[in-house]
Amino acid sequence: MNKKKLKIAVLGSTRGTNLEAIFNTIQTGELDAEIIAVISDKKNAYILERARSYGLPAFFIDPKDFNKREDYDKNIIEKLKNEKTDLVLLIGYMRILSLCFVEQFKNKIMNIHPSLLPAFAGGMDLDVHKLVIEQEVEITGCTLHFVDEGTDTGPIILQKTVEVNKDDTPQSLKGKVQEAEQKIIVEGIKLFQKGQLKVENGKVKILS
Repeated sequence: MNKKKLKIAVLGSTRGTNLEAIFNTIQTGELDAEIIAVISDKKNAYILERARSYGLPAFFIDPKDFNKREDYDKNIIEKLKNEKTDLVLLIGYMRILSLCFVEQFKNKIMNIHPSLLPAFAGGMDLDVHKLVIEQEVEITGCTLHFVDEGTDTGPIILQKTVEVNKDDTPQSLKGKVQEAEQKIIVEGIKLFQKGQLKVENGKVKILS
């Protein structure tokens, strides 16, 4: 019997570099999945252009069209439910999800964060790497975690370390961390599809 393809939706506000790794892994057949929608709250976010170049459905949904954050999220929820979405990935998504979104897709929303959480939680993009260098941290990395109602507080799925060199800039460090992000996000999706991720008491157990 054929295994069901994993239906993935991606929410992003920036360049969506990690989308490339996921798309390529699907194209090679290493990941039995399909990206059913790429949604952004930013009209000119490069992630939309990237998605269209891959032939993926890409949507800009303007937050200004909605009075409340919950209404905006409910609009996206409806779209994702109609597509029978299995997994939601946040890739550089600059909005905090409302509780209704988190509850609708409980333990089915993954976020990739450019630090070893809980260190540098709440930070975004280059700001995180700048702080890492300013504080002379020797080891940084990235974290893949399930999303809960907090900010960068959800159960950690995978982490990968990256060494900080003395001559690193925020830009060079970002490049190294993104390479690590692409590895763990693909690995995390595979574990999810195989049913090997179990959340117990706020922690993720990886089943063999």
